Amino acid sequence: MAQATTQPALPELHPGLVAALVGGHHPQPHATLGQHEVGEGWVIRAVRPLAWTVTAVRADGTRIKLNHLADGLWQGYAPGPGQSYLLETTYDNGAPWVTDDPYRFVPSVGEIDLYLWAEGRHEQLWDVLGSHFRPHEGVEGTSFSVWAPHARAARVLGDFNGWNGVLYAMRRLDDNGVWELFVPGLTPGTAYKFELQTANGDWVTRADPMARYTEIPPATASVVGQTQYVWADSSWLAQRAAHDPHNSAMSVYELHVGSWRPGLGYRELADQLIEYIHETGFTHVEFMPLAEHPFGGSWGYQVTGYYAPTSRFGHPDDLKYLIDRLHQASIGVIMDWVPGHFPKDEWALAKFDGEALYEHSDPRRGEQLDWGTLIFNFGDSQVRNFLVANASYWLEEFHIDGLRVDAVASMLYLDYSREGDNWLPNKFGGRENLEAISFLQEVNATAYKRNPGIMMIAEESTSWAGVTRPTNTGGLGFGLKWNMGWMHDTLQYMAFDPMYRSHHHNDITFSFLYAFSENFLLPISHDEVVHGKGSLLNKMPGDQWQKLANVRAYLAFMWAHPGKQLLFMGSEFGQPSEWSEERGLDWWILDQPMHQGLLKLVGQLNRVYRSEQALWQLDSASAGFEWLEGGDAANNVVSFLRWDDDGQPIAVLMNFSGNPVGPYRTGLPVAGDWDEILNTDAVEYGGSGVGNLGSVVAVAEPWGGRPASAEVTLPPLAGIWLKLRR
Repeated sequence: MAQATTQPALPELHPGLVAALVGGHHPQPHATLGQHEVGEGWVIRAVRPLAWTVTAVRADGTRIKLNHLADGLWQGYAPGPGQSYLLETTYDNGAPWVTDDPYRFVPSVGEIDLYLWAEGRHEQLWDVLGSHFRPHEGVEGTSFSVWAPHARAARVLGDFNGWNGVLYAMRRLDDNGVWELFVPGLTPGTAYKFELQTANGDWVTRADPMARYTEIPPATASVVGQTQYVWADSSWLAQRAAHDPHNSAMSVYELHVGSWRPGLGYRELADQLIEYIHETGFTHVEFMPLAEHPFGGSWGYQVTGYYAPTSRFGHPDDLKYLIDRLHQASIGVIMDWVPGHFPKDEWALAKFDGEALYEHSDPRRGEQLDWGTLIFNFGDSQVRNFLVANASYWLEEFHIDGLRVDAVASMLYLDYSREGDNWLPNKFGGRENLEAISFLQEVNATAYKRNPGIMMIAEESTSWAGVTRPTNTGGLGFGLKWNMGWMHDTLQYMAFDPMYRSHHHNDITFSFLYAFSENFLLPISHDEVVHGKGSLLNKMPGDQWQKLANVRAYLAFMWAHPGKQLLFMGSEFGQPSEWSEERGLDWWILDQPMHQGLLKLVGQLNRVYRSEQALWQLDSASAGFEWLEGGDAANNVVSFLRWDDDGQPIAVLMNFSGNPVGPYRTGLPVAGDWDEILNTDAVEYGGSGVGNLGSVVAVAEPWGGRPASAEVTLPPLAGIWLKLRR
């Protein structure tokens, strides 16, 4: 029964206010709608266009009839203390539609969160903005919040309201432009977007920048997500935190999930990838970007959903399963991260609330000409917060062990890929992007502070000083830097026919001059085997046997060179064709014994590398390297020592000529038996079988400034590693 009571005079509402509420474009709908105290009772208001009746059913069962004021706005008076209530609405004498009222709830975003975000210092931003299915005031539902400071109004629309957001207007919480709405009863799996009224009165529809789940491209809506995953990698994380990864064994297998073995989702990938990584012996995998991106041909480097794993391969919990399984198999996980630029898709970040927001407003700083994308405004505290928190999100919520930061050079220089005066100098008149530098320092410092044992890795292609120097000494604060100079010079050297290599000996030795100026990782990445560059195998000169021999020698040189290693998928077995994201690898080539031999060699390289700390313990210290012979251009021979902290050496001798060299005398630090722990010309790897029958004997006869020496046979297009027998 409806409760009879004397109703006090209720405040009159201005027609303009009514129109704004009914039209869903009032910036503070909660100030009028919902339940508000009046005298000794409460006024309840709701927007229900075309309704026949609207009744508020209070928690104690009393029914409050609402009267129609105008244009679909209803109002009623409830005496006594305030209570929760449901709204019962009828249309055309049909069955009642009973719902909770989004406008009866206090904000789901707290004052401290708003303060930290306004300051640009909210390190767990993903817990605040976006959509979250969770209880609020004891009611399960989904809270929505979005940053849109230029918007005049905001609302949520999705498949739960027929993609009509008029009845789901959001309230603006602060001057900083955070909008919020809690929708009771809305469950995970719901697709949604935000609808924003721009300063000129137009409405634009945008995906949620903080969405943690999305529809499968080419669909573009965000999806309310919920994680139910229970991690089982605590021992891995504890071990990770106790070790310095920059001075540990690290060989990385880079892969593109969609084309490694096409058709696999995150969960299906786990079994097959773990088996393969154990076979090949890599310590880490590096995934090309997994954040959501609309265009598959960008390989993930044009991101629209920075907080959402791409749904192409499954739910975010499926990705957690994959990473968890890799960790339980003692395999580290690195992911490519792209904070330098983002695409111009109108439904995503570009002019998000009708004006430049995430991007710099001046196209001379806000557009990336090479890729047809936009550049983040690194000087804006909220934009920086969005990106810094995003790095922490992947490291903490997905237990990623390292982020490889893409295209750092494009961020450091204001004139990057810009000719003439089509760029703006910094406040000192220089070309350095001071805001981007500060951002990189902040994200690295924050990541290392919050996540012991992780790695931040820079893909930086210039000679910028201090990329891996700590931020407190003016460096960028990365842990590792890709050595692009090593990659360019050595591949250029290997491309020459052996008869001409003596004229280019500097290409194979130059990297040793600066090998300890940064903490380096040596990359043979996807960028080197695409866009007409050909596969690693087909960069090599000669017939098929010589090509494979060159690859074997090159990889042995790479694994022995100071620095960590990264190899792109397919290179480990000599894929003949150039990589394309549209097809899988040339796995069929493994039916050929010589390609199977190359794969066996890579497995052996990794196993020996991991077991011999001289090959990695002092990667970033000059004490870990000494030349044996760096100037033997006539023979195309390069030889050097790697040392560990205990003074135990590994001797590395590389013969890049097409013929055996020997007997070849080399100096050694100690007389005695030296075991040949690796020979890339072994028959089992597809080689010719030339070698030293498993060991050489060094005698106390000085040579090349060393107290001992040995005569060795150097196989053609091959490398040998020698270890002193103890």
